[in-house]
Amino acid sequence: MAFPPSSSLTRLLDAPIRQGAVVWLGLRPARREPMIVFDALELEAGRGVKGDRYSRKDGGRQVTLIAAESLAAIAAHVGRDEVDPTELRRNIVVAGINLLALKERRFRIGAAVLETSGECHPCSRMEETLGVGGYNAVRGLGGLTARVIEGARVRIGDPVVRLDAASDPP
Repeated sequence: MAFPPSSSLTRLLDAPIRQGAVVWLGLRPARREPMIVFDALELEAGRGVKGDRYSRKDGGRQVTLIAAESLAAIAAHVGRDEVDPTELRRNIVVAGINLLALKERRFRIGAAVLETSGECHPCSRMEETLGVGGYNAVRGLGGLTARVIEGARVRIGDPVVRLDAASDPP
């Protein structure tokens, strides 16, 4: 939803944000197959994560991201000390940045450029994976989906930076 450029809400949405960092990477080789954890992933322009089951042309779900802080909140909602990223089956876990600040924007992870394509909503499998209440525990905390605009290798520790905010603090 676009607001008038002069509106106070537009100014707030465009306000600087701190950069985040990649803390975990994984891919889904096939439906219901265990995730494979990596120190680096290859993101292919227009396709997604090389080797991931969702890697395809023109798909909106080429890459999925979730915040480490959301994993902690989800764990609290289901009464656990932690939730392993493989349980939510996202490709990239980031820390230190609110992913919703990247909604409807382009951003850089390392040398790769991505564009958000939507929110990553939970599926019914969350009840199976996280137990009773798992679906509702993930609601609003599931992260984002993105398209790869410029491909590159992404590594643990790479910065996550909103592109339209050159003056953001480090």
